[in-house]
Amino acid sequence: MRHPVVPLVLAPLTAVAMLSAGPTPREELDAQVVAEVARSLVEKHGATHEERILRGVRQVAERWWPEDGDRQAFARFCAENWLPDEQARAAAFRRLERVLEQIDGHLHEVRRELTTPLDLDTGEVGAVDRLLAQLDLAAHVNEDLFRTKAAFLALLNFPVHTLADRHAGSATWDRTTWARSRMMDRFALRVPAVVAQQMTAAFTAADQYVANYNVRMDRLVAPDGTRPFPEGLRLITHWGLRDELKSQYAADGGLARQELIHEVMRRIVRQEIPAVAIDNAEVLWAPHSGKVWRHAAGAAGAELPAEREADTRYEHLLRIFHAVREADAFAPTAPTYIDRKFNIEREIPEHEVERLLVSVLSSDEFRATAALIADRLGRPLRPFDIWYDGFKARGRYGEDELNRIVGERYPDVATFQRELPRILGGLGFSPSKAAWLAERVVVDPSRGAGHAMGAVRREDRAHLRTRFGPGGMDYKGYNIAIHELGHNVEQVFSLNGIDSWWLAGVPNTAFTEALAFVFQERDLELLGLDPGAGDARRLAALDTLWATAEIGGVALVDMAVWRWMYAHPEATPAELREAALATAREVWNRHFAAVFGVRDSEILAIYSHMIVYGLYLPDYPIGHIIAFQVAEALRGEEFGARFERVATQGRLTPAAWMRGAVGRPISAEALLGAARSALAAGSAPDEDRALGASR
Repeated sequence: MRHPVVPLVLAPLTAVAMLSAGPTPREELDAQVVAEVARSLVEKHGATHEERILRGVRQVAERWWPEDGDRQAFARFCAENWLPDEQARAAAFRRLERVLEQIDGHLHEVRRELTTPLDLDTGEVGAVDRLLAQLDLAAHVNEDLFRTKAAFLALLNFPVHTLADRHAGSATWDRTTWARSRMMDRFALRVPAVVAQQMTAAFTAADQYVANYNVRMDRLVAPDGTRPFPEGLRLITHWGLRDELKSQYAADGGLARQELIHEVMRRIVRQEIPAVAIDNAEVLWAPHSGKVWRHAAGAAGAELPAEREADTRYEHLLRIFHAVREADAFAPTAPTYIDRKFNIEREIPEHEVERLLVSVLSSDEFRATAALIADRLGRPLRPFDIWYDGFKARGRYGEDELNRIVGERYPDVATFQRELPRILGGLGFSPSKAAWLAERVVVDPSRGAGHAMGAVRREDRAHLRTRFGPGGMDYKGYNIAIHELGHNVEQVFSLNGIDSWWLAGVPNTAFTEALAFVFQERDLELLGLDPGAGDARRLAALDTLWATAEIGGVALVDMAVWRWMYAHPEATPAELREAALATAREVWNRHFAAVFGVRDSEILAIYSHMIVYGLYLPDYPIGHIIAFQVAEALRGEEFGARFERVATQGRLTPAAWMRGAVGRPISAEALLGAARSALAAGSAPDEDRALGASR
């Protein structure tokens, strides 16, 4: 995933909730003042400029606060800073672009250094590290741009566009118009620094809670009294638990271990996991009974109290909600965090995202794929089969063999760093382009599951964070690293290969996820292994459909929980917990129960993204759908050149980007059509079937 850069320690929830005593929106200058100032400028510069003058003066007035000056100061500022000719506006645009690239870029690099001990496996995290991680120098930048009135100059002379404006003009806009439009996104909202800092603190605290939430699998006791997982196995939730569950499809006795992992997940989302059992090698825990024993000399010792974890999981989510909600009053065109995520950041309205996800979950192809999976497993589906892994085209390779191959090839960070040019060459980039890309990517040992952190200044480098164990990289870490490399390559192209810094990036996170998925699906090929090319494309269609349905359900839960929080802003963590569980059951019963033959599962609530990343999850299913469409356009000998072409389109709207990349809008139909063809082709070969049956 592309990691949101968020700063750690948080004030008590009551303090966050009391932020309403802080800054409040300022009363706008009245319409008469706006009209008088605009009329004066029109008289001076001519009626041909009237529309642009009136728009600019209004944009400034909407964001002008009393401390910015009185009416006379407002009128004087507009008179002195309105730029009548294109040459002056172009010069102002170029200067803002250059300066803000340097400001944002250097502050991003400072922030990366401040959070390095928390993000990377560099040893024990000290008290000073946690305190420094709270420091967010960037929180004041926009406030200072308004205070110095540089932001007001931009607002006076360049239009702030809505999503509707961009849809209407995208077919005719040139690159300069797009770049200026994106620049003005920077000044569309005026949020006080204290609010931005509280958001940073809330997100960072949740991030650290999740990053350090590990389960000692080697200390789990199954219902039959055995301990089925190997010594030393310690997994982060949810990522590690999910991936371990996936790996058990190809293992003898895997079904029993999957059932045990499922029970662990159920206890976590219900906050019924004993607090003493979290990441503790000194105790044994039986998830089904809830009992905990001291671990003594490799055996169970005295039974311990099994008090459940407090509602910390949901307390963090609620803290994030209260923090971001404080910005609502400063966003008149997008007055909720939900609006800002979908209409400003994602630029796909919430109802369109929901319709896209439901189109997959309600499809005949989803139901038919479920029936095929049950047939391959030789048993009724269980809720955890949303992570069925048997469509991965891994040929004859099991998890242990893949771990051995990867561990031998990538024993440490330095080796993986050196291998980047070869990996990129294997994907289809020319030797010179592979070297150019590799020079701009730094590999770091991640403390968490892994993420990609792009650069902001073109003089900086992107960072690939991935996890290495004592024995080197394992297959899971490698698979994640190839995904993150896809993010990094997109980040390098869309920053260093772009014509305007304001257009750096892609339309939204779903698009960088899409391009990362295109890399990830070729992981075995990059190891020199045969993924079963004859059947790989058919399997890929079914695998993508199943993954899209799974994460689509999770995304619907995420969206519904945020709507619930806005409807119940005074909720307690315990009330939020019950609402989240009820929402998970409701989404499951509506879209999954008939397919799986099981009702009231809460498994869709396990994703850590829902707790820490604030409505990030919808980007994944959208990303899968886009990736499938984009993969078709990239497939072939010109992969590298085609990837570069689509990645350097820049931050257009999703609709405009897709027109340029594949000539079609975002739609699940391409994926569903491929799945129909795959299903019509019949069941998988026996060698693949063997990978699909957990026993």
